[in-house]
Amino acid sequence: MNAASPAPRRPRVRAPELIGKGGWLNTGGKELSLAELRGRVVILDFWTFCCVNCLHVLDELRELEEKHRDTTVIIGVHSPKFVHEAEHQAVVDAVERYGVHHPVLDDPELATWKQYAVRAWPTLVVIDPEGYVVAQHAGEGHAHALEALVTELEAEHGAKGTLRRGDGPYVAPEPVATDLRFPGKALALPGGRFLVSDTTRHQLVELAEDGETVVRRVGTGERGLSDEPVRFSEPQGLELLPDGRVIVADTVNHALRAYDPETHEVTTVAGTGRQWWQGAATSGPAREVALSSPWDVAWFADRLWIAMAGAHQLWTYDPATGTVEVAAGTTNEGLVDGPAREAWFAQPSGLAAAGDRLWIADSETSALRYVERDGDGFAVRTAVGAGLFDFGHRDGDAQQALFQHPLGVTALPDGSVAVSDTYNHALRRFDPATGEVSTLATDLREPSDAVLVPDSDEILVVESARHRLTRLRLPEEAVRVESVAHRTQRAATEVAPGELELAVIFEAPAGQKLDTRYGPSTRLLVSATPPELLASGAGAGTDLVRRVVLADGVGEGVLHVSAMAASCDDDPANEYPACHVHQQDWGVPVRVVAGGAGRLPLVLAGLDG
Repeated sequence: MNAASPAPRRPRVRAPELIGKGGWLNTGGKELSLAELRGRVVILDFWTFCCVNCLHVLDELRELEEKHRDTTVIIGVHSPKFVHEAEHQAVVDAVERYGVHHPVLDDPELATWKQYAVRAWPTLVVIDPEGYVVAQHAGEGHAHALEALVTELEAEHGAKGTLRRGDGPYVAPEPVATDLRFPGKALALPGGRFLVSDTTRHQLVELAEDGETVVRRVGTGERGLSDEPVRFSEPQGLELLPDGRVIVADTVNHALRAYDPETHEVTTVAGTGRQWWQGAATSGPAREVALSSPWDVAWFADRLWIAMAGAHQLWTYDPATGTVEVAAGTTNEGLVDGPAREAWFAQPSGLAAAGDRLWIADSETSALRYVERDGDGFAVRTAVGAGLFDFGHRDGDAQQALFQHPLGVTALPDGSVAVSDTYNHALRRFDPATGEVSTLATDLREPSDAVLVPDSDEILVVESARHRLTRLRLPEEAVRVESVAHRTQRAATEVAPGELELAVIFEAPAGQKLDTRYGPSTRLLVSATPPELLASGAGAGTDLVRRVVLADGVGEGVLHVSAMAASCDDDPANEYPACHVHQQDWGVPVRVVAGGAGRLPLVLAGLDG
């Protein structure tokens, strides 16, 4: 497709109705329909709360939502990946946790997802004031394109008399008074007190030795990035540096902050406040290199390691030199072990150093992994976990044990590790000596971290969705639970055996063109689980259309497709045009059947003609 050619006339496709068994949130109890939204520009945001890319899009939409509040209605369509995400209360919690200030349809059975033929989280669908679908965008980085399209639709339908201005249907829920609100991580401070990242309130909270009494709050409680006054944006991980300062993973600010427990001062030590994108610097002075949703931090091998959830990597920060660099991961999403720079992660969200290993809660693969020295470098290994689509609650041998989206990991005194098994509402244990997984405690509510109580046999668990720290005695015997295994409930796409055309659809936004100044402006990476699914066609390339061959004898699997396209303002007079990166990863379950499709279209931006 020639992105510089005149934009084709938009097809007229009537938008399907919005259906969700879980009902509506943020509407004051009212059900919405597209008919009553006629006259407004409607943007559907298909998201699920486990997905860091979806959280990035929530943040990208905030400015557009405010600027076009009187003409545009954003509606979140919550479409779950994990079993826990299909629970209505979990969606209610997530809407508050992540500051979603627009109506949300809870669609636990993916009914609306199927009606709109969505294939990836996140996906944005734009509906014009007359009720027709005019654009679809998958992944991140589309805020500028949406801004241009909304402005165009306002002008077009304002002239036609089909635009209706006024207040939208959003109704804010009643605030709830608690000392903590969706806390993320906790840290034991010297002297016996505890520090907690109070994520939804954008603060740090220091608690007394009892883990309950509030000693002080750090930060104004308003979302922002400033050292004076102190403002955070959904902070998460905490770690003590050897010099006594606490490093804070300031997640939505894409920054690391340093907090001094003695003076209570906060300084910014890494990150620019902007999100890292493909092609940006991956090493250099810490304040000059962008980060991407740092979720946790841990001191290991004389460096601070960063769980860079937004880029599916591990980075390091060296306080002595004030520099950051990539330490592990390729940015490809999945579960691949090996040399650190070649490994694949999927939203690493928890870190804990223990001796010669750095333990990792790799949340989207529901896996427990670790980094260890390997010759002159490091290697990544998996202790528990099977891949992006296998999860559950199963104890026993690590080779067949299952977690469900764990967010935290804690080193225990006996050499084992405790796993905050978030979506199973449990605290689990992995013993490297025996290779066994057991359950330490259940009936927790979205535990996201745990910290040992000094000089005791107790552990404080961050019960994020109960807004508290819960003190437990480490049990001598495991809790017996009924094993359950799950796969994501998305229906498999039926494809024909043999050759299959993978077509990533990308149309540059109006007024932009593909950026070819420094070489190819697109990238496509294709792989499969199991790898044997593809007889040929796997690997990287620059063409957004790829013909792959499905192997004989492999009846089903998952096609992993990662696409990137860069576009810039199409104005020859502008020496420094604004450029944007559009990217998305798809994991498409497929079933090989006679008579199945011979083409698999994946929309990055635009519509499949």
